[in-house]
Amino acid sequence: MPFATDDIRVDLMRARHADGRVGCAVGIAIRSVALRPLGLHPDQPEAQPTHPSPPAWWHAAADRSPWVQT
Repeated sequence: MPFATDDIRVDLMRARHADGRVGCAVGIAIRSVALRPLGLHPDQPEAQPTHPSPPAWWHAAADRSPWVQT
């Protein structure tokens, strides 16, 4: 892996849904200075969204999803 141990952070998030099921999610964060040597930085055009935002119904469906934790 091209990252030093202190450049990356992995968080495991667990929550119990109202019906008793356990839901899990993984959050991964990488320091921006670790991405620059790989050519990944905010000045790149590819680092900006290039497509339009999904339609409003898509966001509403994602908000109703049991996998999304708010």
